[in-house]
Amino acid sequence: MSAVDPGIGGVLVRGEKGTAKSTAVRALAGLLPPVAVVEGCRFACDPRQPDPACPDGPHSVDAGATTRPARLIELPVGASEDRVAGSLDLQQALTHGARAFEPGLLAAAHRGVLYVDEVNLLGDHVVDLLLDAAAMGRAVVEREGVSVSHAARFQLIGTMNPEEGELRPQLLDRFGLSAAVVASREPGERAEVVRRRLAFDADPAGFAARYADDDAALAARLADARARVGDVALGERALEAIVAACTAFEVDGLRADLVTAKAAAARAAWRGGAQVTIDDVHAAARLALPHRRRRGPFEAPGLDDAELEAVLEPFRDEPFDPPPDGDGPSEQGSVDGSGDAGGEGGHGEASSQELAGSQRSQAGDGDTPGDAPSEVSPAHDANASPATDPAGAGADAGVEPHPGADAGNAYHGAAPPAGDAGPEDGEAAGTVTLPAGDPFAPVRLELATTGRGARGRRSPSQARHGASVGARPVGDGRRPGAVGDVAVAATVRAAAPHQGARGHTGPGLALAPDDLHHHVREGREGNLVVFAVDASGSMAARKRMTAVKGAAHSLLTDAYQRRDRVAVVAFRDAGAEVSV
Repeated sequence: MSAVDPGIGGVLVRGEKGTAKSTAVRALAGLLPPVAVVEGCRFACDPRQPDPACPDGPHSVDAGATTRPARLIELPVGASEDRVAGSLDLQQALTHGARAFEPGLLAAAHRGVLYVDEVNLLGDHVVDLLLDAAAMGRAVVEREGVSVSHAARFQLIGTMNPEEGELRPQLLDRFGLSAAVVASREPGERAEVVRRRLAFDADPAGFAARYADDDAALAARLADARARVGDVALGERALEAIVAACTAFEVDGLRADLVTAKAAAARAAWRGGAQVTIDDVHAAARLALPHRRRRGPFEAPGLDDAELEAVLEPFRDEPFDPPPDGDGPSEQGSVDGSGDAGGEGGHGEASSQELAGSQRSQAGDGDTPGDAPSEVSPAHDANASPATDPAGAGADAGVEPHPGADAGNAYHGAAPPAGDAGPEDGEAAGTVTLPAGDPFAPVRLELATTGRGARGRRSPSQARHGASVGARPVGDGRRPGAVGDVAVAATVRAAAPHQGARGHTGPGLALAPDDLHHHVREGREGNLVVFAVDASGSMAARKRMTAVKGAAHSLLTDAYQRRDRVAVVAFRDAGAEVSV
């Protein structure tokens, strides 16, 4: 869908390890229509509408044009800000003393696809750059004496394993569609996947040639659908169905409604239809809403297909007629770029079969995400319904419950309130196991000794270990005493434009103290969280035990993703016991 209408805004593919997510995305590049660009322009300007602010411009409307394949640019998780946004052209600075701009990955991905594997592990410094570019459609670079603004409209495609952590909500909402991938559990299908992968490894060229005709047919169908999508009619009844679905799942904002409308029209164009049907709306909603609907902090992502069908069922009674004047309420935005067709799913789709053919032409077959149910990570599954813990029992005989005690406390000598479970098998009469308290969002702990707290498994480090993600001037005050960890490239870029002003003409560089930059590094930082709980048996202790259980359940999910450790130590009198 996103490849048919790039205005949809990209695709997020979620799935477990080894399900050909990356293979499917890379195979897409060979199916995308070629793009026309101004000859010699490093920023891929459209010759029909050149960017008036292009750093390589201005371009005249009669400038020479050339056609090239659409680009799929991969953004590594460890990429630095300089590589993503662009930086000072070092060669020009050293040779001529001129401040020239060297484009980054955002410029290379303009009118193409920007692919991020393990996008949930992307550093905050890169996420902020992507959010700015996605919001404005332009990249603005203000650094090292360079002030540049250039167009950066691209399809953002990300793949991720939910077990490694979730995405920031701001970035998650920038993905137009979201699809889930699970490995096939059918022995025959798994055997066929292995068989084709081994055949590819034995003869890659021969394997690709075997499916060349299928890939060519897919590419032709994609080009035809992209040319037709602007003529697809979206009637009032279809629009009402889209709005009803978005309202029922309580999505925030109106981006979900717009994306669902565009995706439904794209699916209609893909199947060759002239107007949007209820099946198109159903398929589009399955991909546009799962990552936008409101859910609890420990509720698994995904969409209840039965609930979606119940919402759309009233709209199946009447046909979806196009507007009388032929003008649909939606206007299909079209940017001459590319997107991802790998996220399609729903009733009556053939897209998963076509995508499978594309994958085979690259590196063997893999499962397509269209109709796969949303998976739940082990940590999410463990917290979906918190169970009672026998370790929480500790009611002392003779202690009467407080009248205001909540349902999480143990009761003695009386029946628990309605709705509470009674004594479990094997427990002493008159006692009830303390249940876990309500889960809560884990609190971020910031420790001055280990750097600023940050999401994910990496955070800025004050030591000299970890991957370098950028550079800052030594005198910026953010990291005193770090002169030894010099960022050579950043230091050279800072000094190169000033060689003429400093009267230096020979080899080497004349450095000033202000030129020195140090590395900004990120490394893995695991934490150990220990709950020490008074289990002496008092009412206050029971309340604490209930709260601690809820806290432990909540932190276990977060710890699984961040590779932290959680422990609960219960102490009573002169003894202590490690419960978790």
